[in-house]
Amino acid sequence: MVRNILLSAVVALAAVTGMPAMAQSNFPLIIAHRGASAERPEHTLAAYERAIDQGADYIEPDLVVTKDGVLVARHENEISGTTDVATREEFEGRRRSKSIDGQLTAGWFAEDFTLAELRSLRAKERLPGVRPANARFDGLYQVPSFEDIVKLVRAKEAETGRRIGLYPEIKHPDFLLQEEGIDMVDLLLAEFRRLGITPDDPIFIQCFEVGPLQRLNQRSDFKLIQLVSSDGGPADEPAMRYSAMIAPAGLAQIAEYADGLGAEISLILNPDGTPTTLVAEAKAAGLSSGVHAWTVRPENVFLPPALRSSGGENAKGNASQLIELLRRAGVSGFFTDDPRLAYSVKTGSQ
Repeated sequence: MVRNILLSAVVALAAVTGMPAMAQSNFPLIIAHRGASAERPEHTLAAYERAIDQGADYIEPDLVVTKDGVLVARHENEISGTTDVATREEFEGRRRSKSIDGQLTAGWFAEDFTLAELRSLRAKERLPGVRPANARFDGLYQVPSFEDIVKLVRAKEAETGRRIGLYPEIKHPDFLLQEEGIDMVDLLLAEFRRLGITPDDPIFIQCFEVGPLQRLNQRSDFKLIQLVSSDGGPADEPAMRYSAMIAPAGLAQIAEYADGLGAEISLILNPDGTPTTLVAEAKAAGLSSGVHAWTVRPENVFLPPALRSSGGENAKGNASQLIELLRRAGVSGFFTDDPRLAYSVKTGSQ
């Protein structure tokens, strides 16, 4: 039933808009989720550069930290899923278990490696079953530091003549502070100063936790995004739930320290494809940067049933129609693994 309702909404939307031929001057920001991660292993310089070349407005590095205090890009601080560390005999003794945000996790952790040791590893595709073509690039790329990413962005800005934004997410800052004695807020602000990054640059800082964003608000003028999910709550505030945080009173509290909301798509669109009230309520609460949706992925397995194509879970579905539904819902930006597709929707060049 839900599939038929959403499919009807999409068909009606296409008829009204003439989709996909719809170049948009006020199109939402295209945020490359970990780079062009539908085409290259995520969080590699190759993925970021490809995303920039495909028209992304911002690239998004998830930041963790090394033993010697260097910010590097990995999806999680546990690195066995995105590097070849498990095959490296010299690091077998580093394997351990840690309780991170209430979950016991076994593996190898970035904060137990120096930058030099991490650079000896090679990146691999995190979802080889879904994206086997990406696995062809396993073993080619190093783990990039945040400085490496900034240098790439500046080089591409000089090459293309356009501004390219950075959208870092600080990962598990409460765990790192409480259990490892590492202050991600201090490290990030110090790195920004060292690299000459200012609030005038196109940059957002995002986090699922509350305290780090409040501290960043007190100590800087960078634009801050509170991430929220359809379930759970911030790891540093066990009594809080995201469901309460996105109610009008909760949004007003977020607006006291953050500029926008990074929200799961299911919080923005109803099952029938119509908008929820979240975007309007975030605007009413004073969140000037609006709502940024996560995450548009091209494969059927990640799409609502009505937007899936034939060919199985790993085939490409109708993500372009999901982008149009989000645009009509009023989002200010969206994270995507496929910036090439997003840019083609923006320009009407599909």
